[in-house]
Amino acid sequence: MIYDSPAAWADAPEKRLAVFGMSGLGKTRLASILRAQGQWYHYSIDYRIGTAYMGEHIADNLKRQAMQVPFLAELLRSDSIYIGSNISFGNLAPLSTFLGKPGDPALGGLPFEEYMRRQALHRRAEINALLDTPSFVARARDLYDYPHFIADTGGSICEVVDPEDPADEVLATLSGQCLMVWIEGPESHTAELIRRFDRDPKPMYYKPEFLLPLWQSWLDEQGLRAETADPNAFIRYAYAHAMAHRAPLYAAMARNWGVTVTAAEVEGVRDAQDATALVATALGRATTRP
Repeated sequence: MIYDSPAAWADAPEKRLAVFGMSGLGKTRLASILRAQGQWYHYSIDYRIGTAYMGEHIADNLKRQAMQVPFLAELLRSDSIYIGSNISFGNLAPLSTFLGKPGDPALGGLPFEEYMRRQALHRRAEINALLDTPSFVARARDLYDYPHFIADTGGSICEVVDPEDPADEVLATLSGQCLMVWIEGPESHTAELIRRFDRDPKPMYYKPEFLLPLWQSWLDEQGLRAETADPNAFIRYAYAHAMAHRAPLYAAMARNWGVTVTAAEVEGVRDAQDATALVATALGRATTRP
């Protein structure tokens, strides 16, 4: 770790963090609080994915939908209108919409082969965005004169790394630049995240080793064919299973590469001073663990 004690962290003139964990546990909220203090650069991995690496795919998907409307199709062919996404730190819907959900097209689903193609595009984009972290650390310091830096990673970071591999390129790159901080949610919070997802299901990225057998087992359990499956029902099913699938991966990332804070601790952060104290406490716990 780049800070080996609470004192080293407290005294560091440049404080750099990379927060990870399930969506909804406070990563972006924490980054936004620090950004608002004026001395922290907020690097959003999902925003980088949606702009630098998936922007053209997202725009083409929007244009494909527009081309189904004759009035808009004619304007597009004559370059009379521009169609693009308005993705932002707080609104990643264009990226989620592009990823899509497998199942019945009449219910908004994608053919499974197309769904997996888009998943593969996201995997490559996420790895690239994570590996871009050192250049953004330098950019924050040299271009914008920010002394401090926080990388707000996506919930699927654990799907593109091997936390047990000491030579993992992504984790070695991130931990060489930032202190890796896992925001751990309690089991009770996990249940709430699942309920929240049930109300508003969102497409997500999963590694193929997890997704392929899950898709087939769900089809078998429901007695469905891929082309008639309810895409929202599968996404809910996948998310509920992902909670248990991802938890040990996050824990291994924290154990081998960083420190752990709880969602409750993050919820109590109100300013940069609180965040600095929280990280110092986490480092203290990490340096005394067996």
